[in-house]
Amino acid sequence: MRTSFLGCPIDILTMKETVELAREAMRSRRRLQHVALNVAKLVNMRSDPVLANDVVNSDVIGIDGMGIVWGAQALGMPVSKRVTGVDLLTELLALCARDGFKPYFLGATPAALRQAAQQVSKKYPNLVFAGLRDGYFTREEEALVVQDIRASEADCLFIGMPTPRKERFLAAYRDELGVPFVMGVGGSFDILSGNVRRAPWVLQQCGLEWLYRIYQEPRRMWWRYAKTNTIFVGLMTRALLSRLAGPKFRPGGVTPPDAHRIGG
Repeated sequence: MRTSFLGCPIDILTMKETVELAREAMRSRRRLQHVALNVAKLVNMRSDPVLANDVVNSDVIGIDGMGIVWGAQALGMPVSKRVTGVDLLTELLALCARDGFKPYFLGATPAALRQAAQQVSKKYPNLVFAGLRDGYFTREEEALVVQDIRASEADCLFIGMPTPRKERFLAAYRDELGVPFVMGVGGSFDILSGNVRRAPWVLQQCGLEWLYRIYQEPRRMWWRYAKTNTIFVGLMTRALLSRLAGPKFRPGGVTPPDAHRIGG
């Protein structure tokens, strides 16, 4: 089901439903772009039009962060669980191994990418990669990267490049890639490689993974989370006050939901 949360479209889907949508896209060779939405991305969309365009024009906007889950629940939406990007990636790799689909990994450093592919191959010996390409290429090399992806006949493309580079790459080449299922995976290749550890399960369930990120990289992450979390609290406060005030007051947002997308 597609609805709108703080002005941003979201799809209320379970892991099973999301995996099935991806499987059907790969089977039919019909393009389906997935984006995982968390608090930081929702907040940054308000000042980054490239990011906002990438999100709202995606076919599936999954709920990644617990902040989105709690916020949606507070506004009366039937959201019970999130579908995290790294967990979805793991499920889709298992699907590829089982059904013979071929993934393409794009992003990360050459060493991290190689290690991630090795760990995945160790876990799923039957899986065949369509291709691997690290994220360290110039704008002049982009056409060659796109050509390689297209020639690989990959069934799914997982992009581990930072924002807004990933969004700009997709905006420029989405229609030329020839890959049915496309998904940004953030730093998931580093997790698959074993170079970065996920937060302990208890912190994941409490929605405190961001605290673990700050613990791992305090200098880089503390201000980022402090800023986006504070803005998100402000947005939620305004939305809750609007709900109490009734339908006459509507808080501004990014875009209305698109009824023609997957959740429509």
